[in-house]
Amino acid sequence: MGRALAILCTLIGIGTPARVNADPPSYLHEIVPLLTRQGCNQGACHGKGAGQNGFRLSLRGYAPADDHRYLTREYAGRRLDPSHPENSILLTKPTGQAPHEGGVLFSVNSREYHTLAAWLRAGAPGPEKDAPQITRFELRPEQQQLKLGQQAQLQAFAHFSDGNVKDVTWLTKFESNDPGLVSVTPNGQVTANREGETAIRAAYLTEVAIATFTIPYETTIADSKYSHPNNPIDTAVYAKLKALRIEPSGISSDQEFIRRVFLDTIGTLPTAEEAQAFADDRRPNKRAIWIDTLLDRPEFVDYWTLILADLFQNRKERDHDVRGVKGVRSFHVWLRQQVAQNRPWDQLVGDVLTATGDVTKQPGVGYYLVTIGEYREAEKSEVVASVAQAFLGTRIGCAQCHNHPLERYTQDDYYHFAGFFSPVKLDRRDPKEGITYLRISAQDPQQNARPAGVIQPRTGQFLHPQPLDRSTPRISPNEDPRVKLVEWMTDSKNTMFSGAMVNRIWKHYLGVGLVEPVDDLRATNPPSNRELWDVLNRSFVNHKFNLKQLMREILNSQTYQLTSATRPGNAQETRYYSHYYARRLPAEVLLDAISASTGVPESFDGYPVGMRAVQLPDTVPNSYFLNTFGKSNRVTACACERSGEVTMPQLLHLQAGDNLAAKIRAADGKLANWLKTIPNDDDLIHALYWATLSRSATAEERSQLLRLRASGNVPRDEYFRDLFWAILNSKAFSFNH
Repeated sequence: MGRALAILCTLIGIGTPARVNADPPSYLHEIVPLLTRQGCNQGACHGKGAGQNGFRLSLRGYAPADDHRYLTREYAGRRLDPSHPENSILLTKPTGQAPHEGGVLFSVNSREYHTLAAWLRAGAPGPEKDAPQITRFELRPEQQQLKLGQQAQLQAFAHFSDGNVKDVTWLTKFESNDPGLVSVTPNGQVTANREGETAIRAAYLTEVAIATFTIPYETTIADSKYSHPNNPIDTAVYAKLKALRIEPSGISSDQEFIRRVFLDTIGTLPTAEEAQAFADDRRPNKRAIWIDTLLDRPEFVDYWTLILADLFQNRKERDHDVRGVKGVRSFHVWLRQQVAQNRPWDQLVGDVLTATGDVTKQPGVGYYLVTIGEYREAEKSEVVASVAQAFLGTRIGCAQCHNHPLERYTQDDYYHFAGFFSPVKLDRRDPKEGITYLRISAQDPQQNARPAGVIQPRTGQFLHPQPLDRSTPRISPNEDPRVKLVEWMTDSKNTMFSGAMVNRIWKHYLGVGLVEPVDDLRATNPPSNRELWDVLNRSFVNHKFNLKQLMREILNSQTYQLTSATRPGNAQETRYYSHYYARRLPAEVLLDAISASTGVPESFDGYPVGMRAVQLPDTVPNSYFLNTFGKSNRVTACACERSGEVTMPQLLHLQAGDNLAAKIRAADGKLANWLKTIPNDDDLIHALYWATLSRSATAEERSQLLRLRASGNVPRDEYFRDLFWAILNSKAFSFNH
């Protein structure tokens, strides 16, 4: 009876909203987004590769023509009944009239039901060839401040090429970047759940948009807390903190600052003499002076060569390596030269991405050896996604198979971008048999007429090279299209390129990127501080992509120089830089710090004794310490390859492993020498603290340690070995703070 009544209501239009006009629903503009909004074509349902229960759809509707075929023709069209729409599986399952694993999605009285029924009744027409294109998608309001518990309604509007603007809220899929902070219903109603700021992202067809919601803390903070910025970085940071009513911490002490800036900038601890010299320096601008000195030290070159080598994935190939350790070291030497010269970032990247010729003479060719490997067609290799992620900060790898789920990039965008690398050909040879070359096929006179580009595997369409902004560069038949790619990437107006590096450097020094993950820049993942993002990008571009200048501005800011000690109002804050975020030292830096503190260098197979971990040119040395503490293996472009997590194996290695204990007990180590040359226990405590923590022990620490020393029957050498072990196992040593 219930089903018969539902059918009757459908036929006579009772209980369903009438359509504004008599035109059948648009398959592209209504049916596809409706299925996406209801979750039918999501990865957990019919959008997975093999579909579900015999029915498949393209993931989030990236292939609407294929989906129309699946809906109307597969299994002899059994899913649809245009003459009796109410009998169609497309309607009976989501309304609960037939068994459906996905449950009830909408009712027979809903707008969704009425729209699908009208489309079926019109004969289930497919993609319209002359359908207007969507030109812009927006949310209203784009930004709003709320109080705790307050609600707001979002509306989504699509602008089309024929001039029409349509409210598509009911066809839009809404999601929150932080549901615990601001939640959103399927209909776009948001609720403020706790203090902070986050974005609601929305998707309609291939377009995405965001709306930002700010929920300030209910506290009163004096304006004077934000009134003394050092530079535009601080102005932007303090403006955000003020808007959220978060109080910044105070400025770090000299002892905090000098250890922090050494470790962050040159990857080494300051010596006891350097730390004491800074403490004794009475010049009012001494921090700026020491920053400039650090940026010009050879250790800076060592450390930042390591960081760039990770980004450029400088390693031996996993299989059938044709470059060998010699080639890896050659690229490392070249990178080191670029860092030493402070080569502008756009020029450095351009040289690598346009590299050609003999791999033994052109080290940049090595980048293509590890990202293209043995693939004959570049579009099938890792190079397309690697270039986008490393140098544009965007993850387009998923678009190789389907449209990006969180960004506007389509499968066509991926293959257009891949077209820039289509002429790249690697003539691979085992070093014993000859030299490996990178050639550009268009340089072959017989192929000059062949345009650059690739075949889109799903559609069979030939796609010319096109950047991710969908502009159309002119490329002559005998021109290396990578040159045009680099011109687009490094254009001063392209904030993707500048932003990718700005975000990496900012995270390196502040611990948290303006965008996280650091290499996932997209419209639906906005910076935590848009004003600061603009300030940093503008400065980087205006200074001609000068890496040192960008670092200098960051290091001289009050934001970087804030203490890591928190206040009651900012202890839980992790995104807006109200204090310095303490974090574990990178693997190589921590190992070098242990070696420097104990005076016992690490030994790496194949390298001279005394070489520091940050100086290693490759990932080959089999170091249990470096592997355990998360060094990058440089297998992918993802920044996640380097881990800063604290794990149980790390703690066990430091506390019970032989490496640390051997360094502490070494006969030629610092402690052995101090035990002989420093008879006074107080002075020895003093030496240990300066060598490890770059500060003197506090009066309370010294009193407690001397009391322990006097009260026990432990031999002097054993007591100080235990103290040394305890310091090296402390967070105060293994963390930068």
